[in-house]
Amino acid sequence: MKFQSSYKTIFVKFFVMTLFAATTMPVGVLAQNSSTPNLKAKHHHYKLVDIGTLGGPNSFLSGPNAKILNNRGTFAAYAETATRNPNANCAIPFNANGGGGDCFVEHAVLWNADGLTDLELLPGGTNGQTGSISDSGLVSGFSENGLLDPLTGLPIGRPVLWTRQGKVIDLGAVPGGIQGLATAVNNRGQVIGFSDNGVPDAFSMTGLPTQTRAFLWQDGAIRDLGTLGGTDAIPFYLNERGQIAGVAYTDANASINCGFPLTTHPFFWERGKMLDIGTLGGTCAVSNWMNNRGQVVGYSGFAGDQTSSAFLWDKEHGLKDLGLLPGGLFGGANWINDEGETVGGSDGGTFFHAVLWKEGATVDLGTVYGETCSDAYSINSKGQVVGFASADCNYEDHAFLWENGSIVDVNALVSPASSLTVTNAFDINDSGEIAGYAPLANGDEHAVLLIPCDENHPHLEGCNYQPVESDETAQLAAAPARLALAPAASSAINLSRADLASRAHSMMTRQNRGLAQAPTSHK
Repeated sequence: MKFQSSYKTIFVKFFVMTLFAATTMPVGVLAQNSSTPNLKAKHHHYKLVDIGTLGGPNSFLSGPNAKILNNRGTFAAYAETATRNPNANCAIPFNANGGGGDCFVEHAVLWNADGLTDLELLPGGTNGQTGSISDSGLVSGFSENGLLDPLTGLPIGRPVLWTRQGKVIDLGAVPGGIQGLATAVNNRGQVIGFSDNGVPDAFSMTGLPTQTRAFLWQDGAIRDLGTLGGTDAIPFYLNERGQIAGVAYTDANASINCGFPLTTHPFFWERGKMLDIGTLGGTCAVSNWMNNRGQVVGYSGFAGDQTSSAFLWDKEHGLKDLGLLPGGLFGGANWINDEGETVGGSDGGTFFHAVLWKEGATVDLGTVYGETCSDAYSINSKGQVVGFASADCNYEDHAFLWENGSIVDVNALVSPASSLTVTNAFDINDSGEIAGYAPLANGDEHAVLLIPCDENHPHLEGCNYQPVESDETAQLAAAPARLALAPAASSAINLSRADLASRAHSMMTRQNRGLAQAPTSHK
C-alpha cells in the first residue's frame, strides 16, 4: 500500500518522459552505483511521535514541497474523525475524483508538545485540510462552507487562513470565483493560493470547470496575480520578502509530455509583476521550491521533451541547468535552503538517487542499505536532508536522513523502538525535527513526527541521548523487520532502461500530490 496525500494532489507536478529503449539489467545492479557512504558517521537517536487521529483511521500531511513543520516544532496536518462523510460520493474539495477515499470526515489539525488540536471550520463546513504553516504559527488551507458548486454539484472549498489563536478566516476568491485553496502563508500574514474565476476553461490546471487564477491575500484584500499569457496560474511558494513562485500557462499550445495539457512555465512574482522563468528548451517546466533569497528550483524539459534536468533561477543570474549525475537523462530539484543548497533526484543511467547540488558540485547521496532508488525532498539550514528510499523505484519503503556525508534509514535511529516503519519524510526543520508518515499494520496510515534526542530536546521520555554510528550492515542486523525489503524487490526482477525511466518518473510524480486531475484515493 502506498500513502497518498490529498492536499496537493490536484495536480501532478511532472511532465511525462518518453520511455527510453535499452537493454535489461537486474535491479541489484542499480544500488551498486551509489556514492560511497560514510559508514561510521554518528547520528542522534530520534523519538517517533504518532500524531494520531480525531477518532478515524487515518491522518495525513500535505506535500511534499510544502512547509508543514515550522521551526517551533508545530506540525500542520489533517486527520479523519469517526464521522462518515455525508457528502455525495464522500466528496472532499480538491480531491481529483471528488471523493474522500475511505469516506471519513477530515479536519485540519495542529500537533505540538501539547498534543493534537482540531482547528475550526467555516460555518456549515464538514471537511477541511491544512496546506502550510509559517514560523509565526499562521496556517493556510481550505474549509468547506456547506454550499455546493452550481456547475459541478460538489462541495465548495474556500481558501482559509487560521490565525495563531486558531480562528478561521475565509479569504474569498478572485472576481467571479466561488472556491479555492490557500497554498502558503508567511510570517507577515500574506497568503497565496488559487481560485476559480467563473470563466469556462476546458484545460483548467486544477480540473475545475473554469479558469484557475493565482491570488495574493493581504490585510483583507485579494488580488489576481495574472498569468504568463495563458488562461491559468497556480502559486505555491511565498517567502518572507513577499515574493511568489508558481506555474502558469503561456499560451494555448498543447504540451503532450506535460502534467498539464498546455505549455507550462514557472513564474516569479514580485511587486505586481509576473516574470516568466522560462525552460531549458522544452514545453514544460515546473517550480518546486523558493527560498527567502528569491532563488527558485524545479525541473524542466529540454527541446523535444525527451529528457529533463534540475534548474536554479534567480533575477541576477537567470535560469541555470544544475546538471544530472553522470549518465543521467532526467531529474529535478525539490528544495533549496537559504544558503543555496539544493536537493532533489537524478538518474545515473542505471539508477535513480537523491542528489545534493552545492557549490557547483552534483553530489550523489546514494540510498540506504538494500534499496535501489532514493529521492530527496527537503534540506534545512544545517544541511540535513530527508526523503525516501525505494526497493523497486515505485513505492516508498523507508524514510532517510542524510547528514555529515552519511545516508541512514531513520527507522534505525528510532529510540525507543517502534512498531511503525516511517516510509517517507517530507520536511525537516532547523531543529532537525522531521515530518513524515508511516503505515500501520492494519493498512491505515498516520502522519508522524521524528524528534532528535539532542541538546535542543532535553528530557524527552524514553529518548536515548547516546550517539549512534551509522554502520548500515549493523542497522540491518539490528532491525531486520523494519529494514526488510519490500515484496516487489524480494525476488529477482529485471528492469529495462524504459522500466527504470518509468519507475523513476513515477517517483518524481509524487511532488505536490494534492492537486491532481486523475482519480486518486487514500488507499
